[in-house]
Amino acid sequence: MVAWLDPLPDNPLPRMTGSDLWPIVWLSLRVSGTAVLVSALVGVPLGVWLGLPGSRSHNGWRALVHTGMALPPVVVGLMLYLLLSRSGPLGFLGFLYTAKAMIAAQVILALPFVVGITMTAVAAVPRELVPQLRTLGATDRQVRWTVLKESRPGVLLAVAASFGRSVSEVGAVLIVGGDIQGHTRVLTTAIVFETSKGDFNFALALGAALLVLALSVNLAMLRLGGAARLPAAAP
Repeated sequence: MVAWLDPLPDNPLPRMTGSDLWPIVWLSLRVSGTAVLVSALVGVPLGVWLGLPGSRSHNGWRALVHTGMALPPVVVGLMLYLLLSRSGPLGFLGFLYTAKAMIAAQVILALPFVVGITMTAVAAVPRELVPQLRTLGATDRQVRWTVLKESRPGVLLAVAASFGRSVSEVGAVLIVGGDIQGHTRVLTTAIVFETSKGDFNFALALGAALLVLALSVNLAMLRLGGAARLPAAAP
């Protein structure tokens, strides 16, 4: 019989409720969460700086950010592999085939999204706001902070997009992290591994867990973004 007409493997419920699933979900959340945190800490200030009116030199940086948003994950994984391999310039770190290498790959892929979306959100703030703040004597730091608060929904969208980019990544993390059970096996690499074994039921269950994880984070970001748009209550 044709392979795709063969019956699916046994019910994966014991594996879903046992010890197989939760370590994978936890490692996925830890790796992607760390990558998004690093990307946000670096990318949000950069996005604010690039989004504010500035010199023409900003255009070059903006073009670089837009290019970074289209980086092929496998190319990022290959470059990191060459850097982190034993013969590479960063081989002494010992990061290859560890969660640290996976985090580094996800940061490279997520950072342009944080910067780009934050930059667009800041650029959408009314242009007259900055001159008004300057007139009132606001410092550069106060101007950036006020503009950031005005563009908060867009910043939350940037964080949500970067999380989606990170948690769904498979090419780069598979190259630099492999699929070592208990060490580097995340949801996406586990899906590839289970599919290659022919265990389609468990692969589909892992895919469902990945979708639920991504949906939960996006709903949380939307809730925070909606709260940011609500008017303040009257005293």
